[in-house]
Amino acid sequence: MTARILDGRALALTMQAEIAAAVAEQVNCGGPRPGLAAIQVGDNDASARYVRGKIEACERAGFASFPYRLPADTTEAQLLNLIERLNSEPHVHGILVQLPLPCQINEQTIIGAVWPIKDVDGFHPTNQGLLASGNPRFVACTPLGIQQMLVRNCIATEGAHAVVIGRSNIVGKPMALLLMSKGPGGDATVTVAHSKSRDLAAIARSADILIAAIGRAHFVTADMVKPGAAVIDVGINRTSKGKLTGDVDFHEVSKVAGAISPVPGGVGPMTITMLLHNTLRASQIGQRQS
Repeated sequence: MTARILDGRALALTMQAEIAAAVAEQVNCGGPRPGLAAIQVGDNDASARYVRGKIEACERAGFASFPYRLPADTTEAQLLNLIERLNSEPHVHGILVQLPLPCQINEQTIIGAVWPIKDVDGFHPTNQGLLASGNPRFVACTPLGIQQMLVRNCIATEGAHAVVIGRSNIVGKPMALLLMSKGPGGDATVTVAHSKSRDLAAIARSADILIAAIGRAHFVTADMVKPGAAVIDVGINRTSKGKLTGDVDFHEVSKVAGAISPVPGGVGPMTITMLLHNTLRASQIGQRQS
């Protein structure tokens, strides 16, 4: 068996073109141009690449972008002041604070300072609570992108057993909630496993849909995968030789799985796409409330 490749780059291009068309129509009808403020604190090269990629995607889709690159010694109070100003700025519909932050800044304090209606990352406790209650507004971009990968690749979730390996607030928990939700990309029976789960391999082998977000290179091996299962790799790891790799042993697992997402070129482009999706929605919500 050779797994079907779930091409995140190709799907992201398709969806970003759809978003760009929606932006053009909104602006032509007198609506606002969606605006995203992206804040990076410090000189982390990986963070700089991520922010640059997000800004470039925004500009291609016709958004207004407002990048802020702050020095590594920025204080928490200084960052909070910037966020407070951006919260009140009508041309800014979404605020992205690139994580991780320097040790002198409390990430949860910063996440909570962004107004929920501008929290296009979907990390604010209010938005996470809305998802948990079945009334989502902004959903964390990576799990939302994974859900779109499943839906648009016609991978049935209704009645399927989905196993999510990882329980973070950014991926694992919202992913489980999305898969349990009613409607397309939902109605699954969900198990959340993690590094402390007993007999994790057996749990993984029971999955029709296996989502790996544990942060360990090649953690998921072929003997952990049910033949024909769909495998989504969320991991981004560097090998000792500097090669980018996921949480899944792609070479071996692709011989067993029915469908698999690669790293790179899988979940990553979809995460950026859903950031655009959320920012467009934020501009529409702001327009209705103005």
